[in-house]
Amino acid sequence: MAKINSTPQDLIIISQEAKKFAYSPYSKFRVGAALLTHDGTVFTGCNVENACLTLGICAEKVAISKAVSEGHREFKAIAIASDMVDTFISPCGGCRQVMREFGLQWEVYLSKPDGSFITKTVKDLLPVSFGPEDLLK
Repeated sequence: MAKINSTPQDLIIISQEAKKFAYSPYSKFRVGAALLTHDGTVFTGCNVENACLTLGICAEKVAISKAVSEGHREFKAIAIASDMVDTFISPCGGCRQVMREFGLQWEVYLSKPDGSFITKTVKDLLPVSFGPEDLLK
């Protein structure tokens, strides 16, 4: 966890560094994430696989869980990195729902190893979603 005045490129670099810690002996598919809170704190995450494949955890969920465990509930952006060169990495459906829990309008930077990226919002990635406010109706 570090505090930075970050640009999307800064977050992408941090997510690429986090990817180096991925534990992916089965799929060999490394993913890193860098989550930016509104106060400038950055939390990182990497995917952690398990021999019982369903027990693995995604990089985005690791970063969000670390932030929540430190008292953060509002996020500004998340950058996601992988080794995919032909297309931008995108979060799985489960990660999209976890991100949605904390709002629709924060930014998601989908990157490639060369540092190029595209920007989406959580709402872009999970339109017509179900969230916390739906339980209050």
